[in-house]
Amino acid sequence: MSRTPEARAAHSPWKPVGATGRPLPAWATDATLGIFVHWGTYSVPAWAEPSGALGAVPDDEWFAHNAYAEWYANTIRIPGSPAADHHVREYGGAPYEAFLDAWRAEAYDPADWARLFAAVGADYVVPTTKHHDGVALWDAPGAGDRTTVARGPARDLIGPLADAVRAEGLRFGVYYSGGLDWAVTDFPPHRSTADLERFRPKDAAYHAYAARQVADLVERYRPDVLWNDIDWPDAGKAPGLGSLDALIARYREAVPDGIVNDRWGADVWDYRTSEYDAHTGNEAEPGWEHCRGLGFSFGFNRVEDASLTLSPRELARLYADVVSRGGRLLLNVGPTAAGEIPAVQRRTLEGAAGWLTAVKPHTAGRGPVAADGVETDAAWWRAWATPEHVVVVVDGPGASVRVGDDVLAGREAIVVPLPAA
Repeated sequence: MSRTPEARAAHSPWKPVGATGRPLPAWATDATLGIFVHWGTYSVPAWAEPSGALGAVPDDEWFAHNAYAEWYANTIRIPGSPAADHHVREYGGAPYEAFLDAWRAEAYDPADWARLFAAVGADYVVPTTKHHDGVALWDAPGAGDRTTVARGPARDLIGPLADAVRAEGLRFGVYYSGGLDWAVTDFPPHRSTADLERFRPKDAAYHAYAARQVADLVERYRPDVLWNDIDWPDAGKAPGLGSLDALIARYREAVPDGIVNDRWGADVWDYRTSEYDAHTGNEAEPGWEHCRGLGFSFGFNRVEDASLTLSPRELARLYADVVSRGGRLLLNVGPTAAGEIPAVQRRTLEGAAGWLTAVKPHTAGRGPVAADGVETDAAWWRAWATPEHVVVVVDGPGASVRVGDDVLAGREAIVVPLPAA
């Protein structure tokens, strides 16, 4: 596999570019690990049928058997669904908003969360500020009493986390559900992907409502990541004063090196996203981000035990796969209603922390390695190149690895076995 020195390939790092031709900022290009946090009213019932991964369960089954606990408010409205039966059995069919009043967040310690996230080598943290149930975790304008300031925890849950995360040297972003808000719409439950398009709010009033709240998030927290979900009201997509374009322009002015995801139904994005087994076509270009939970759910699901949760080894393998293909991993934690990171999730994060923090320094400036540039007897392996190294992650410590001279091009080879368990 050797070549003459003159023929050796120079390092070619990935250079992600967004929909508008804007290059991804340097911090995001070098980032490899984000932490998603799904915490909300749904964390009180904390229940979903663990039916499987999004994209792996047929669409005509997914919604009635939704594995996402954060979709509880929708799933319990589908007659005959396991969640609906569970809700009647456990809560007598009580209104969903009763869970907001029952939520206390009494053990919430944002500094503890931030220390944990920093310990696993995270680059950025993105909490949900308003999910599809319409409950805002800050004093959102126009939300009335559907906030954690007015009810339940009786305080802003976002600001303290932003401060704690940044105190640990991490970047801070916000998730906002612009495409769905079940509290301000009067539609039947979503039973299919087609229903998402049919019943999502598209009107000018909801656009104004959502835009005002996102603008407030930008003003208050200056998020490094603006992560919208599902879509955006069609009435706001036409150019002009007060439009989605204007909202994004306002964000870019406030946070020049901030980044915007691709779930707006418009080409305002800096990077593409995938989720579990869904939207994997978006992983074709560098700079993409893969999001998933440690189990099948984003919101805390009390049903998910260790058998349904990624092990440290599985997490390390997932991370290596994403990094080797030019992506970032946005790994979700789902805190309990009290505000604790569940023990089963903390165990995985702490178990993988040493491996992740040892590998992460060898990811900056990464670029691809051709499959035929590495010879190994490992049953599974992934590789990438940096200006100084060629990193090869293998499935066991006894694997034989040889990297071709033309791949090394004066760089050092680093072989990293996955964790044992």
